[in-house]
Amino acid sequence: MKRHLILRLEAPLMAFGGVLVDNYGVTRDFPAISMLTGLIANALGWHRRDSEQLQALQDRLVFASRLDKEPGILHDTQNAQIYQKDQGWTTWGTPEGRENSPSYKGIDDETPQRGKYLLQRRYRDYHADASISIALRLEPDAAHPNLEDIAQAFDHPARPLFLGRKSCLPSRPLLDPEADRWVFADTVYEALCKTTSLAPHMPKQEAYRAQWPQGEGPQGDRAQTLSDRRNWRSGVHAGRRPINEGRIEAPATAGESQ
Repeated sequence: MKRHLILRLEAPLMAFGGVLVDNYGVTRDFPAISMLTGLIANALGWHRRDSEQLQALQDRLVFASRLDKEPGILHDTQNAQIYQKDQGWTTWGTPEGRENSPSYKGIDDETPQRGKYLLQRRYRDYHADASISIALRLEPDAAHPNLEDIAQAFDHPARPLFLGRKSCLPSRPLLDPEADRWVFADTVYEALCKTTSLAPHMPKQEAYRAQWPQGEGPQGDRAQTLSDRRNWRSGVHAGRRPINEGRIEAPATAGESQ
């Protein structure tokens, strides 16, 4: 049997990305493999320039997700008038700007303003008040980082963590206590089936929607191919991943047999 690490994602708002069309950013129902890679890398203190490490980590990730609480969708409209020399504060205490970014198309401070035509408008979707369990493992686990390294990083992250977008701060630790964060199973689907739902405030259901890689569980109700693998060298999503979606029966709670 293989060892899996169990993550618990809970937050007032989460966003898992999706196909961005013009200025409308949707969110997937389940976390993308690129999002999970970035979450782990952020906890470890890596940077985007560490493309080789990020690519290797993403290639090793095997995970499944279960919606312990079905989220509502919040549609957000964002309006901003941004200039090239505008700066924002960062978690390490120094301001950061995008003036030298080749992809940034802010307004030159020397250009006369032209009223409403300078306004940038974006639409973003968020999951509201969701709870998600994730069972993950690394193949191979002997390489660096291993599951122990990741667990230690989530307990003591190098930087503040967020779930999809910087405004999406978790409302609880990502890991349960030591005894409840490890599950031994042959597949990530089986690991989720063995994972006890420990949140008493979550509504009890007979079954929960879940997503797992093909070959890591039963056929499920729906098979599809996701374009959620990021090429960390070029910075674009170019890889595809076959997955299954279906339902997992309610996990046993304390006092019930598993």
